[in-house]
Amino acid sequence: MSYVAKTFNVMIASPGDVASERSIVRDVVYEWNAVHSNARKIVLLLIGWESHSSPEMGASPQAVINNQVLEKCDLLVGVFWTRLGTETDEYASGTVEEIERHVEAGKPAMLYFSSQPVALNTVDLKQVENLKSFKDSCRGKGLYESYDSHADFRTKFYRHLQLKVNEHPLFCGGPAEEGESVAESKTNLPSLTSEARVLLKEASLDPHGTVLYVRYIGGTDIQTNGKNVIPSKDRRDVAKWEQALQELVDLNLVVARGHKCELFEVSNLGYQVADMIAL
Repeated sequence: MSYVAKTFNVMIASPGDVASERSIVRDVVYEWNAVHSNARKIVLLLIGWESHSSPEMGASPQAVINNQVLEKCDLLVGVFWTRLGTETDEYASGTVEEIERHVEAGKPAMLYFSSQPVALNTVDLKQVENLKSFKDSCRGKGLYESYDSHADFRTKFYRHLQLKVNEHPLFCGGPAEEGESVAESKTNLPSLTSEARVLLKEASLDPHGTVLYVRYIGGTDIQTNGKNVIPSKDRRDVAKWEQALQELVDLNLVVARGHKCELFEVSNLGYQVADMIAL
């Protein structure tokens, strides 16, 4: 069933040491859409420099990102662990610049700081000190949240996202008016074999959303989320899982990367469908 809904752009602002948290934010946003978008007539659309920016000369990379992506962002989610990021012309880091400019524009931002343990010999102590200074500066500007595990972060962010969308004035307007951005949702759960459903769900839980297809003298592996999904070396089993991977490719739920077709990544549609699969 199709329906007309308002779209709101959600941007994740973070340094490079929180890849798992970025994946969790994507999963939670897709889950929110799957559960609530029809009733609320709201769709949360994830945007980022990786998918919503294009090459442009004449300005610094951060200025280009600000112009092409940040200005279109409605809700920003900032996540930090041990790094603050690379300094820009005016700010302590690109991530800080995105957060500060977004807040100055009067738009909502949700900030999270990880308290997960880390070995000191694996971190840049200067980055840790810069992060501490930024965190201290945030205390007088609003509320932020800490978390001590990925599971804790998922639980807190899912609850906070629901509160934000239910209560913030940005999301509490009436039906879409003329000139406003609307989206017609037609995402349905496609017909998939049980193997394809398992493979897509596992791949969506992988921190990088990747599937590795490897053939070697001793057999074939299809690896994702830290495991080989093929239960045995029996050729019948292998054929079933190869077919499952091909199903996902044909439906554009995963996308091949590289000329040898050994590496695949979950697509945006793939994440949305995976969120509707209950195993």
